[in-house]
Amino acid sequence: MPGMIRYIGQMTLSRSEAETGLQDGIAALRAGNAQSARALLEPLCQPGTDIEPPWLLLAHSCRILGDDAAEEQALQSLLAADKRHLAALLLMAELKARQDDDRAASAFYKAALNMVGVGARVSEDLRPKLKQAEEFLAGAHGRFENFLLRQLSETGLQGADTPIPIRNALDLLMGRKEIFYQKPSMFYYPGMPQREFYERDEFPWMEQMEAAIPDMQEELAQVLRETAQFDPYVKSHPDRPRPNNPLLDDSNWGAHYFWKNGEAIADNIAKCPKTVAALSAAPIPIIQDRSPMALYSVLEPDTHIAPHVGLLNTRLICHIPLIIPSDCALRVGSETRPWKDGEALIFDDSFEHEAWNRSRERRVILLFEIWRPEISETERSALTTIFEAINEYQKPVDIGI
Repeated sequence: MPGMIRYIGQMTLSRSEAETGLQDGIAALRAGNAQSARALLEPLCQPGTDIEPPWLLLAHSCRILGDDAAEEQALQSLLAADKRHLAALLLMAELKARQDDDRAASAFYKAALNMVGVGARVSEDLRPKLKQAEEFLAGAHGRFENFLLRQLSETGLQGADTPIPIRNALDLLMGRKEIFYQKPSMFYYPGMPQREFYERDEFPWMEQMEAAIPDMQEELAQVLRETAQFDPYVKSHPDRPRPNNPLLDDSNWGAHYFWKNGEAIADNIAKCPKTVAALSAAPIPIIQDRSPMALYSVLEPDTHIAPHVGLLNTRLICHIPLIIPSDCALRVGSETRPWKDGEALIFDDSFEHEAWNRSRERRVILLFEIWRPEISETERSALTTIFEAINEYQKPVDIGI
């Protein structure tokens, strides 16, 4: 090509020579002569050249020639000058994908898509590459998951044998679940494990309580024969703002208390002695004007308890299933579990949680709170004093949440 030797041989090019070399390099690239284009463009990327180095054009030339190392060097030089250069990010991702480096390719593709997400301008020639980025990330996600599952399978920890925390961690890693944290609305106690659900076998007394479920169901049946409608679980109160809850003053989420805000409901207790006896095994807090708290929680057909958080992270909530139709479940944080006959659910209600009954039958559970097992007797005593002082100062009212 005319002038080619001149461009290569000179160490320092005038601006006019550099601009001429750039146009010649572009022409060579368009003509499909990548070798000539590279020879013309490389001198323009040397220090001292009086134009902006054409790193992207040089990278294209090197790609056509199959020189991955030179292409990467050109793209890295461009990204060193402009780390948000969209075309360079996409080309670097393609290069890493060709080299079977899924991790690096994914990182560059994600960076490119993030740039678009915050408003980077996208030329028409880059739009197919953005679609390619999305398709690659979906495929890489699947390949990564399959790799992890194969590794677990080799250790005998795949499928139902995988511990629940491991399964949850994998779901979070693969983006199938969102990370949630404790966010109690009134009192946060530092240092508590960030666990949505606890398992039944962690509480030795729970086996005895589950064994009493048939007796509890008999007592519930009598209550249901005598009760046409339950009081709303969430109530408005003239001394407090009305809670932003769709089920406010709505008996579709009903309550039948044995203890309410620490006060025994004598008539209800008298009618369900076996249920009350079973509750005596649980480490229920005793806090003036606050606890014990135990009740039938009633969810009528086609009722949804909207996402919300509880008051404290010093307690766990226990659900004993008494009437459980199909298509009922509880979501706590990122995990959803259905109620199962004969099996308690124990969870931390300081995580965002919601519940639903999508069946045509009424759902009833026995609901009560217990101390978190991680809290020592000394801490429980101090917390009791704190909560009673809060109650005395704030004069709590019953709104049901």
